[in-house]
Amino acid sequence: MDKAATGDATKLLNSTQMAEFAARGFVRMDGVVPDDLNRAFLDELGAGEASEPAGQYRLARQSGAVPAVPAGTPLANAYQPDTTVGKIVRLPEVSGAIQSLVGTSPLLDHHFLHMTFPPRFMPGGRATAQHTHQDSTIDPRSAFDVQIMYFPQRVTASMGGTRFIPGSHFRIVSEAAVARYQNIRGQQRVICEPGTMLFMHMGIWHGGGMNESDAVRYMFKIRLAPTERQVRLWDDSDLGNDHFEQRPIFWTGDEARDPIHAILTRPEPWFEADTGRLEYINRIRFWRYLLGDDRFDADYWMTRIENEFL
Repeated sequence: MDKAATGDATKLLNSTQMAEFAARGFVRMDGVVPDDLNRAFLDELGAGEASEPAGQYRLARQSGAVPAVPAGTPLANAYQPDTTVGKIVRLPEVSGAIQSLVGTSPLLDHHFLHMTFPPRFMPGGRATAQHTHQDSTIDPRSAFDVQIMYFPQRVTASMGGTRFIPGSHFRIVSEAAVARYQNIRGQQRVICEPGTMLFMHMGIWHGGGMNESDAVRYMFKIRLAPTERQVRLWDDSDLGNDHFEQRPIFWTGDEARDPIHAILTRPEPWFEADTGRLEYINRIRFWRYLLGDDRFDADYWMTRIENEFL
């Protein structure tokens, strides 16, 4: 792929953003979708016109704002360029993130319009939160799908934005096996301005928060699968020549650290002091996959366990 040739049409992720994705499982872009597209998306849905959940979903399906698309359809054919969703996925920042993560010809696995309803919509006037889960079946691949979460409206704290646990994407579980965990150290809730998007590794633990506001909260999710090896699909021109070099560890001074190494070995609040180190190994292994080069290491975590030839 000629990255320079695609520069005008897309804005590829850089190496720092890709390392953050490798370590934490997501890239967040606040307000990336313009207001006119956000308003058009909500208007086409007939947002706010029904008085109960079934009716709101019925209006959304009848509107055609989110088309019915067969699984396995190429993204290029899933949303026509003149539609609102088609314009959104073709925005330079959005198409650049997609290309950086799943390549130039990804397939649509599925999409879904999530609506989280306030108490007045719910039986007994009581809102509920969605359980924490990891999407779909157990998936141990190195290759990964990306899930785009698009928030077309302003999401306040009382609207109970989607919660997720950064760095959880390598903790593979059976979908709802973690449903009893509602609060985990370091979890985030999506409180954002209109047009915010999260590009998430399919393994992230997440769930919809409780909506205690008066408004319906909307989140449109698109899951995309790659059709090519996910090796250096991003703009890697910012990787330094010393990217593969090791630094002193444990007994150190104020030596500057390679920024990629620092990101890959930065713990999440939920990491334990000992087993959290396994996540460094998972991250380094994943970064090797993205680089297409098994020589990479950070703080010697992989190299010290790869000397079986001795």
